[in-house]
Amino acid sequence: MKKTENKLWILFRTMFLLSACTFGGGFVIVSLMKKKYVEELKWLDEEEMLDVTAITQSSPGPLPVNASVIIGYRTAGVVGSLAAVGGTILPPMVIISVISLFYQQFRTNPYIATALQVMRAGVAAVIFDVVINLAGNVVKTKRVLYIGMMIAAFIATYFLGVSAMLIILSCLGIGLVDLAFTIRKKKGTAA
Repeated sequence: MKKTENKLWILFRTMFLLSACTFGGGFVIVSLMKKKYVEELKWLDEEEMLDVTAITQSSPGPLPVNASVIIGYRTAGVVGSLAAVGGTILPPMVIISVISLFYQQFRTNPYIATALQVMRAGVAAVIFDVVINLAGNVVKTKRVLYIGMMIAAFIATYFLGVSAMLIILSCLGIGLVDLAFTIRKKKGTAA
């Protein structure tokens, strides 16, 4: 029981700190979650984190909350999900509440405007890091289909302006067809 309580506290505290110190959206916090849960705590491996990222992107709702549900459940079950989600949503809820109370003062303050501009550069760097790591993981699979899908998805999004949702659904469909062929092929060789 003590070990579970400790794990729940670590989940809550870690998610709270990551959420409180992360600016720039879901990709930033996913990168930090990877560093914490894969590299430092070793609760997940690289492939699991890649799966978490894929699932959270294709699920409705905020990416950090979706990721915390999966990571919490994976490490401590339903109670772990609740602890992780609580740690994830509490900081933004408090920060947004304070900002809404003083919105007019924040909006016209040149120091806050400058701070937000500076944070954008850091956010861009972290997002770039996530993109490079995710692309590297796809390349490591050495599957021509996955690498081709990644390149096609980039071209469709960046150059053709195709909706991200359409790309995600298309990749999901291709992945399911690939899985069906793989299963059929394994059954054929096993027989």
